[in-house]
Amino acid sequence: MIKKIKSIGNLAVFKGFEWDSNVRNNGGAADTFKDINIIYGRNYSGKTSLSRIIRALEMGRISDKYNNPEFCVKFSDKEVTQNNLTSHGKKIRVFNEDFIKENLKFIVHQDDGIQSFAILGENNNIVETEIQTIEDELGKKEQGQETGLYAKRVQVISSYDDAKIVWDNAKRALDKQLSDKATDRKNGIKYQSERFGDQNYNVQKLSNDIREVLSESYKELSLEEIEQFRKLSLEKALDEFSIIELPKIRLSNFVEKTEKLVAKKISSSNKIEELVKNAILNRWVNEGRSYHKDKLSNCAFCGTLISEERWKELDRHFDKESKILEDDIDSLIVDIESEKKSFSLLKVDKSKFYSKFHKTLDIIQTDLEEIIGKYDLILDSLIDQLKERKANILTEKDFINPNKDVEDLKVIWTSYLNIKKESTEFSKQLLNEQKHAKDKLRLNEISNFLEIIKYQDQVANIKALSIKVVENENKKISIDEIISQKEQLIKTKKAELRDEEKGADKVNELLKNFFGHHYLSLQPITNKSGVRFEVIRDDKKAYHLSEGECSLLAFCYFMAKLEDIDTKGSKPIIWIDDPISSLDSNHIFFIYSLINEKIVNNHIFGQLFISTHNLDFLKYLRKVDGKFLNASGKHQNYQKEYFLISRVNDTSKISIMPKYLKEYVTEFNYLFHQIYKCSVIEVIDDSNYITFYNFGNNARKFFEIYLYYKYPDKGMTEETLNLFFDGDNIPALLTDRINNEYSHLCGVFERGSSPVEVPEMQIAAKRIITKLSADREQFIGLLKSVGEDTSNISSASEV
Repeated sequence: MIKKIKSIGNLAVFKGFEWDSNVRNNGGAADTFKDINIIYGRNYSGKTSLSRIIRALEMGRISDKYNNPEFCVKFSDKEVTQNNLTSHGKKIRVFNEDFIKENLKFIVHQDDGIQSFAILGENNNIVETEIQTIEDELGKKEQGQETGLYAKRVQVISSYDDAKIVWDNAKRALDKQLSDKATDRKNGIKYQSERFGDQNYNVQKLSNDIREVLSESYKELSLEEIEQFRKLSLEKALDEFSIIELPKIRLSNFVEKTEKLVAKKISSSNKIEELVKNAILNRWVNEGRSYHKDKLSNCAFCGTLISEERWKELDRHFDKESKILEDDIDSLIVDIESEKKSFSLLKVDKSKFYSKFHKTLDIIQTDLEEIIGKYDLILDSLIDQLKERKANILTEKDFINPNKDVEDLKVIWTSYLNIKKESTEFSKQLLNEQKHAKDKLRLNEISNFLEIIKYQDQVANIKALSIKVVENENKKISIDEIISQKEQLIKTKKAELRDEEKGADKVNELLKNFFGHHYLSLQPITNKSGVRFEVIRDDKKAYHLSEGECSLLAFCYFMAKLEDIDTKGSKPIIWIDDPISSLDSNHIFFIYSLINEKIVNNHIFGQLFISTHNLDFLKYLRKVDGKFLNASGKHQNYQKEYFLISRVNDTSKISIMPKYLKEYVTEFNYLFHQIYKCSVIEVIDDSNYITFYNFGNNARKFFEIYLYYKYPDKGMTEETLNLFFDGDNIPALLTDRINNEYSHLCGVFERGSSPVEVPEMQIAAKRIITKLSADREQFIGLLKSVGEDTSNISSASEV
């Protein structure tokens, strides 16, 4: 159903028209088209322009004579513009002058025929029964009222749509999770390149990684591996460094020397016996000797003079051999201590290595400390034996050999050096190694992500839902094919019934039964180009048809064509543009009867539009009414609305028809209302100046009607105007002047180029209204007929 002509721009007399701004009901809300729509407009107001918009929707094209036309027609379910004329999918049939020119060319070129059409032929009961059976199976196609296969298709489409929505939602939800994981600014992998290694990461790359994570070859990382890769991913390139060489291990040399010094014998001749026997006393005396020799002559302990003989005796006891042995012992101890110190400097510095080597370095460090500690104990045992011999320098000792070696120290230090080489090589491959680490961390992250969102469950669910979509889609395709085949079968069978002659008979039937026209008829003529209709009068081709005959024939042709095989049963949107032209009142009534009986009462339309300029026809159209069976099987009235097309200068607009024109359809009521409005206007502005502009014509026509019925023997004359104003010549002359000068110019050409003299027009309008109000009952009736308030009118003097 067409709800409104939403907008029209640059199309004939419609320029910048907006429906919602103009077509408003009494409540101020925008109104819409209904089931039946009556449109009134004077000639040249734009009725045919509207019908051409609707015919463009029927034909899929609009006249190229319009310069960049724009319009928007709003249907119940979509909007159609000049750019998508055929997208509405509705069946539309329009009667206007373009329809006549295209189908009844003989009206313009009398040697041309009339476009033929076929309706269902007679005596084809079997085929018609077959068609009816198929149509019953197909059911009704009207939106919201489908039955049969059409109803089943609606159900299938609904099931398909529901399944697709569920599938779409599930897929969209998973896609959103994947998209966020890949590229979300807060948590997306793309924005964690320092950890996962790809600043250009996207959903496609995530999909590739998911495939790898789900493959059989993928192995999950341990916590230790994760930490290792995490540290590696954060590594900075380290500077080159050197490691001290392992000192030479001199243990065997120290053992050998210690053994010699500890076991060395000192000659006992010239020794002081008591000192030889007492090592402590010997050491004490030797130390005292060093304090006194060449320094003191008396003993610092007892004060006794130390004799020369005693000094010689002591020198013989502490001879050169003993001194040399002591010095050798001291020297060897210093060497051993130096050895200990040099090996104590051997340390593993992890800070100079990449984190991947730290675990191995910890092991090396532990082994190194252990072996160095072992070496220290061996060296300390040698030093202890040397010190013990020195303390008893005169007595040789048995050497205790540690019988241990520390050659493993070389192996450990070699391992350290090898790690250093590996670290140097690793520096060269750091970027590749970090990329590998970040790839591993990224895959681990994705693995955890998939587990959190239950990815495989979602994929399985989406797959199951997609199968349902495909199943429902196949059902949809299947029923569409079935319906299409049956619709095509109907067309094929109807083609068997095509009968152009019956099309002509249908037009003749309407001409005869509704108009009693026995003189004109259509006759099918077959030639090389097919079948054409010719207009026949007195068994001969008719020429020079009157305008009224052309109008009758054209409309009967249109009505008959509503029963052609392309239209019948489709309940189209029907637009009839001003079918009344040069027809007498009888024919006007028959046109109305034909519309009411054949279209409305037979319910062959989906929506009906009728436009006219004729007030008599408009009066009949008020009676167009009817009921239809709704989806519940109950009778329901067609909704009906009235519209007015009005033109000011070169621009037209559509509005709701005024009550007086809709309910009291006579020109007399309209003219009275225009005079009344002129009499009561207080301020002249753009919204009402037209009332004064048209006052001359309106007043003249009003008096022609009013005075004709009051003085049927004279009509409107100077005498009857004086009689109307009770013999008062002044208002009569004033009114006559306005009627003539302002409606005809009456030879005063400059009047047409001068402003309208509002004061004298309003004076004349007031005098006319005052005179009419003298007949109170008629006056109140006139006011009510045009929707004016009469509650304050009690006498003529109050008007």
